[in-house]
Amino acid sequence: MNIKKLLTAESTYVEFKVSLEKAKPKSWLKTVVAFANGMGGSILFGVNDERNIIGLNNIQEEAETISNQIKSKTDPIIMFELNPVIIGRKKVLVLNVPSGKMTPYYYVNDGTRTAYVRIGNESVTAPSYIIHELTLKRKRLSFDALSTKEKFSDASFTLFKSIFLNVTEKRIEGRKDYLSFGMIDNDDYLTYAGLLLADECNLLQSRIFCTRWAGKSKGKRAVDAIDDKEYKGNIIMLLKEASSFVKNNSRKAWKIEGLKRIEYIDYPENAVREAVVNALVHRDYNIIGSEIHIDMYDDRLEIVSPGGMYDGKKIQEVEIDKVASIRRNPIVADIFSRLDYMERRGSGLKRIKEAFKDERLIEFYSNQSSLCVVMKKQINNKIGNTRGEQFNERIKSGYERIMSGLNYNEKLIVEFLLKNQRIANKEAMIITDLSSAQVRRIFVSLQNKNIIEAHGQGRGRYYTLLNKGI
Repeated sequence: MNIKKLLTAESTYVEFKVSLEKAKPKSWLKTVVAFANGMGGSILFGVNDERNIIGLNNIQEEAETISNQIKSKTDPIIMFELNPVIIGRKKVLVLNVPSGKMTPYYYVNDGTRTAYVRIGNESVTAPSYIIHELTLKRKRLSFDALSTKEKFSDASFTLFKSIFLNVTEKRIEGRKDYLSFGMIDNDDYLTYAGLLLADECNLLQSRIFCTRWAGKSKGKRAVDAIDDKEYKGNIIMLLKEASSFVKNNSRKAWKIEGLKRIEYIDYPENAVREAVVNALVHRDYNIIGSEIHIDMYDDRLEIVSPGGMYDGKKIQEVEIDKVASIRRNPIVADIFSRLDYMERRGSGLKRIKEAFKDERLIEFYSNQSSLCVVMKKQINNKIGNTRGEQFNERIKSGYERIMSGLNYNEKLIVEFLLKNQRIANKEAMIITDLSSAQVRRIFVSLQNKNIIEAHGQGRGRYYTLLNKGI
């Protein structure tokens, strides 16, 4: 046993106790339970929180107490190993708890049963969805492998089959292929993996809420959202729609360096796609009523998925390059790798980070219930000679002559376009404080004056400055 290694180990897997609290065994037993429910860990008795060796007085008596308490107050009984270690003249007890196979494990006392899990350096009460996940772990099952009540004969997989053919140049032959993929069970019912990939997926949790907020924080009113969409259903469709939403609400620019044209975009498209794939594949679908959230602000993009790190770590406390490849939904992950949406070796987070030239622009956070990817905008006011700036200079010179002929609200919209290049109905409502109908009339007026032009239809319509001849 390498005691020096334990003294410098990550707090997710190691806890220090200056003494054995015999009157309050729950203080350390809950950590024993959390280790067994997770990836295992060690408790060092006789070491304080600053990792200084204090030592124990009666190591034999305290070893017996630890052993008896674990056997009498955990269910199922947790396997463990106790090792006395002498450092200098001081005695330390090292309690090693392996990852359990009979999860969930509970701390039992006075008729109560409580399951605990490890989140960072804390042992916390496990919520119901994690207990369900631990139950699946004991059965060596994952959520996406469970059977649904949906019959295979009632489902269609048009989108899945089309993409599979395009990527692999192979056709899905029928039942045997879906069975081999893990999308149906032996009784021809869809698994949750199959349901998530079916054209008519009706799983409530399979949703993504996308919002482009006006400003650097969430607003309290509907008008504070410049653009918002709710997508639900097939996860392949969710990936495509969410990626398009981010792209449509991002800016592009370029500048000339020597003989090269250098292009810029708010967020690298491959990083956005990797982050959405990661959210769809590794999220916790056990959390009823949950969904993925994509929030875009003036300075950043946040993608939040339900469920923390599978091993209980806080992602902000580990090196991204060393994050273990543990798949919460292995069937979905395998199918997405077959469709070339991700790699089998599980290096998605690393590739997200590497997509940014400046790693300070990407951050990862997680807690017990969610994981968040934060991307800061690459385009900022310091980028000189961008396409936007060149465009604006031309626009300003061309429109100075006619600005005097515009009313106040028309000028607000033109000035907004000089800075942002495009505007939609909701944005115009915010800057003018007018109704949707009033804003539409302004757009019609500016179109009639050959100042702006429309793009798209319905809710996706937006407007740009008409720069012909300028």
